[in-house]
Amino acid sequence: MADAAIMASDGLWQEVRSEALRAAAADPAFGQALADAVLIHDDLAAVLADLIGRRMGGNASERARLRAFARDAFRHAPDLVEAAGRDLRAIVDRDPAITGLLAPLLNFKGYVALQAWRVSNWLWHHGHVDAALLLQNEASNVLQVSIHPAASIGSSVYLDHATGIVIGANVTIGDDVTILQNVSIGRSGELPTRSPRIGRGVFIGAGATILGDVSIGDFAKIGAGTVVTDDVPGGCTAIGNPARLANCPEPAPA
Repeated sequence: MADAAIMASDGLWQEVRSEALRAAAADPAFGQALADAVLIHDDLAAVLADLIGRRMGGNASERARLRAFARDAFRHAPDLVEAAGRDLRAIVDRDPAITGLLAPLLNFKGYVALQAWRVSNWLWHHGHVDAALLLQNEASNVLQVSIHPAASIGSSVYLDHATGIVIGANVTIGDDVTILQNVSIGRSGELPTRSPRIGRGVFIGAGATILGDVSIGDFAKIGAGTVVTDDVPGGCTAIGNPARLANCPEPAPA
C-alpha cells in the first residue's frame, strides 16, 4: 500500500514539475517564484510541507515549525501525499476554469487548508494534540478554514473558494466531496451530540449548514443556504430552511 502511494505521488510530482518547467520557460520573470515554490524540491511531499509553512506561518520561526510538522507526517504516512494528489486532481476535474495542476497547487487556499488538516489529523492520532490544534488555529486565522483535527475526511475532496468553512470534531466526510464557501458542518448542541456523516460524491453549496446526528447519502446535493438537521437520502437534493427534499431517485421496482 505504501509503495503504491509513493508511485502515485511520484507520477503526479513529475507532472507538476513539468508544468513548472514549461511555465518558467514561457515567463522568465515568473521563473524564480516557480523555482522557489516547486523546482528546488525533490518531491511533492517537500513542496506541500514548504507550502504549508509559507502560507500559514507568520514569521520564519513559525514557518520552520509548520514545515517540520508536515515533513514528519508525510515521512511517516506517504498515503497523506497520495491523498493530496487526489485532492489536486479533483480540482482539475471539477473546476472548468482550471486546466493544469500547478495553479491550484500554488494558489488555492482551500487546497492548502485541506493538506494542513491532513497533517493535523495525523498529529492528533499520534498523540501530538497541541501541535494539531495549532495547525487548525493557523488555518482558521490565515486561510479562514477551520477543520477540527478529529474530523475524518476522504480523498479527492475539493474546498472551492474556501472562505468561512467550519468542520467540527468527529464529522465524517467521504471521498469525492465538493464543499463551497461559508459552509458549517458540526454538532447541533442537542443530545445526543453526534456529528454529521457525509457520504461519497456529495455536493454542498455555498452557505449551507449541516448540524447534528444526520446522514447525507452518497451523491446527494445540498443547495446554497440550506439548513439540514435531518437525514438526506442518497441522490436527493436538499433545499431551503428547513431543508426539504427534491429530485430524489425513483425507487427501484419491486
